[in-house]
Amino acid sequence: MNISSATASQTIQAPLVQKTVYSVLFSIAFAHLLNDLMQSVIPSTYPILKENFSLSFTQIGLITFVFQLTASILQPFIGFYTDKYPKPYSLVIAMLFTITGLGFLSISTSFWMLLVSVAFVGIGSSIFHPEASRVAYLGSGGKRGLAQSIFQLGGNSGSAIGPLLVALVVAPFGQSNIIWFVIAGILGIIILSQIALWYQNHLNLRAAKKIVNEDVAVPLSKRKINLSIAVLLLLIFSKFFYMASMSSYFTFYLMHKFGLTIQESQFHLFIFLASVAAGTLIGGPLGDRFGRKYIIWISILGAAPFTLLLPYANLFWTGALSVIIGIIIASAFSAILVFAQELMPGKVGMISGLFFGFAFGMGGLGSAILGYVADQTSIEYVYKLSSFLPLIGVFTYFLPNIKKK
Repeated sequence: MNISSATASQTIQAPLVQKTVYSVLFSIAFAHLLNDLMQSVIPSTYPILKENFSLSFTQIGLITFVFQLTASILQPFIGFYTDKYPKPYSLVIAMLFTITGLGFLSISTSFWMLLVSVAFVGIGSSIFHPEASRVAYLGSGGKRGLAQSIFQLGGNSGSAIGPLLVALVVAPFGQSNIIWFVIAGILGIIILSQIALWYQNHLNLRAAKKIVNEDVAVPLSKRKINLSIAVLLLLIFSKFFYMASMSSYFTFYLMHKFGLTIQESQFHLFIFLASVAAGTLIGGPLGDRFGRKYIIWISILGAAPFTLLLPYANLFWTGALSVIIGIIIASAFSAILVFAQELMPGKVGMISGLFFGFAFGMGGLGSAILGYVADQTSIEYVYKLSSFLPLIGVFTYFLPNIKKK
């Protein structure tokens, strides 16, 4: 990440158009992996916490709601602030909050301690995502869809690995073993410290006008831009409300309907989340090439036939359909986020915070509502109800075509 003497001498001659910095992209993606791995500990331990504290599905939904609320409500404000005053080392502070939350979670003895613990992890997420997404944007060299896909691949990979590690480390030995996940946070702090150095140097070069600003306003009215942002948020709602049903309740669904053990159900959740990670890498580059609107069409509405079939499938086809759904629906987020960033250039932090925050918020709200529905009806009814959510993808029709040459 250090600037060579040759490059430094070149910047004296003329401003540089930034190239894609893959070392930075993969480093921030790995930090995202560690961050989301630690966050995934919360829903992954729900079966254990439910048994230890005799929780209802409504209480589980409330835990998720508190986590997602703290992980969402602060993000747009942090992003808005850091658009004006970038804070490279806030990434390290974010990881410290997450470590603190997991430490409390490992020793929690009451429902209220659980809520405080997940709130700390949520605050860490609020600080991490806007600035980390900006790092991916700055390192993209114009390949913004690819950069966001690499960044999201890290996060989704961490979300997939987390439940598997919980099944291996926590489920057999108990809640106190959550403390081992703090090691991932310490590694994250080391990596993010190095990323912060590159970030600060990049800001210095931009301030000295040695890197060309590539942001270009789109030829759309303010009303059309606002309408497009609203449509994109509606699509985020459909995606993450459905994802909440999978990440929070898929293990319970498999245990109830097919009689699987906790470890077996966690393995199926890992397979689903791994397919989400794989799908993430597809959407961004295809959006760069063919236009983001087409990818959004396919990834939201295209998942509907498979979500509608899932509640009526046997165990084998439930697993197969979950993989297909994960791959298709995951390709949307990178395309949606970059689409929004291009609609409002110069506001990367605010847009990233708004969309990450809204995604977390919808996930939390979805978990709380679906948990209540499960208590009032059945866990199987939850999947019949949520299967219609991808049909909201029809609203993609109202998005403009802003594919760039």
